[in-house]
Amino acid sequence: MERVLADIAEHWPLYAVMPVVAAVIGYVTKRVAIEMMFRPLKFIGVAKPYLGWQGVVPRNSARMIRVSTELITSRLVDARQIAERLDADELAKQIQGPLLLIIDEVTRDVIAEHHPGLWETLPTFAQDLIVKQAQAGAPAMIRQIVADLRANIDDVLDVQQVASSALERDKQLLVRLVRDISRPEMAFIARCGIYFGFALGVVQTVVWAITKEPLVLPIFGGLIGWFTDWLAIKLVFFPRERTRILGLFPFQGVFQRRRKEVARQYGDIVAREVMTVPNIINGIFTGPRSDRVMAMIQRTVTKVVDEQASLAKPFVAVAVGTRRFQQMKHAAADKAMTYLDETARLAAPYASEQINLGQVIAAKMDKLTRVEYEGLLRPAFRQDEWKLIAVGAIIGALVGELQVIVFLSSGLF
Repeated sequence: MERVLADIAEHWPLYAVMPVVAAVIGYVTKRVAIEMMFRPLKFIGVAKPYLGWQGVVPRNSARMIRVSTELITSRLVDARQIAERLDADELAKQIQGPLLLIIDEVTRDVIAEHHPGLWETLPTFAQDLIVKQAQAGAPAMIRQIVADLRANIDDVLDVQQVASSALERDKQLLVRLVRDISRPEMAFIARCGIYFGFALGVVQTVVWAITKEPLVLPIFGGLIGWFTDWLAIKLVFFPRERTRILGLFPFQGVFQRRRKEVARQYGDIVAREVMTVPNIINGIFTGPRSDRVMAMIQRTVTKVVDEQASLAKPFVAVAVGTRRFQQMKHAAADKAMTYLDETARLAAPYASEQINLGQVIAAKMDKLTRVEYEGLLRPAFRQDEWKLIAVGAIIGALVGELQVIVFLSSGLF
């Protein structure tokens, strides 16, 4: 013991540095593990997937998208609830101006196409009557379309397809979604590397002072990298329930403790970038169930065009003939359908405010079980966390070996 104390007194700067180096190892290995979670977006290497690396999140994007969309669609976003928040009369009011201009354009174009010169030969009051009669049916048409969508929303809107399409289109969106809601957890992991690394460094220093065995440094370096990575990741999620360490110190997994904050962040991101109104509209009109939507709306538009055109029939049918008049009605309905997506997007600001999906998701997340809530972030770690821990151990061992080389070159062995 006297020999050990004498050596410590002689080389005290060396012994003082050891725990600090261990803390640095702990921190560096954590930062590397965190960056490896998200970068690079695409595989970098020579023999995929063995000689190279791709960020854990982008590499497992298919699985994470599946997990995320299942959670979003099964527990957080209800298509019927979305539809019920929209008021048909207010919706019609929001798009009334542009819609009337579109109807005016469709009416003029159809008549000009099917009977060139007819429009010019009609008296002004007849022109106005035809256009106004076509426009008069617009509010009723919008109300009927909204009512039909509400009644059949589960048949025409595939919420899971909307969510998965948004995440698949942009891998960076998935990375940003995971990274943004987990920033405090990532910072916690990095801090843990410092604290746990320093504590293990003290043990390493004692063992080194007693044994002076060169293998102590790389072994402890590897242990520090492995153990601090493993423990930090575990402490992010566990314990799920608030508990007391040694019956004195209250503690709960960092991610579980931030539940309300995460719910708000997650809801905002999903509403702003995943389940957006334009994405929902796109899912309705171009998704796998779009044929049902178009058939349903086609019937409504055709019916409204037929009803409103009936009053103009005396002025137009006489000039073009009953048969051609029927063709013009069908053409008007078909042309109106081409403006459907554009018209629907005009209501996006109103619909976004009315649906307020971010708040809806945040409220529903409060009702998730601890395990379900954990599923927001846990899939990002679970499958490949052993690789991150292994990389931490390797880096720690290499730094430990570097210490040995420095000590040898300094004549401290």
